[in-house]
Amino acid sequence: MLRITRIVGLSLFVGIIAAAPTTVASAAPVYFGGSCAIDSGNRAATIDALRMKCTGDEALAVYKAAPRGAVPQGVKDGWVTHTSAAALVAPAIWSGKTFHTGPNGGYLTNRTAIGDQWRADVYTTPSRIDGRPTWLLDYGSSPTPALYDEIREVVPGVWFGYSLMRDAGSGTVLLSFVLA
Repeated sequence: MLRITRIVGLSLFVGIIAAAPTTVASAAPVYFGGSCAIDSGNRAATIDALRMKCTGDEALAVYKAAPRGAVPQGVKDGWVTHTSAAALVAPAIWSGKTFHTGPNGGYLTNRTAIGDQWRADVYTTPSRIDGRPTWLLDYGSSPTPALYDEIREVVPGVWFGYSLMRDAGSGTVLLSFVLA
């Protein structure tokens, strides 16, 4: 009886392996309206959508739907989105962030035209936008202590977020940006 069980078990195992797909299919893009599509299988298309195609309301829906995700590590390129007034001047001033982080956070500096500037502490906190977990980029000890950023990983390796002004309310949104 024991031998039959082993043969049946081996046959079942071989059958499962043979039936398993040989390639992993990526999920279809998720549309948040119009041409605002987030595609976990295509980082470049996701970056392009967030930068140039999503309206402000669609981008907010993307942010609210995203999990906190992993904390960024190392050098990340950055783009201010087209819905932000700063989008035209930002590329001459800001090009991204350099993260010095582990799984629970750390710190970053902003990559600017005059070098790495404006250190921020990076940690998890409830979002002032929707109360869900987010990565907070806290500029409290920098030359711009009234500012902070919130980011979430919308697809692996792509973060979307907002730069906000600390105020008595929920925070005034100054701009939105993408990191990858």
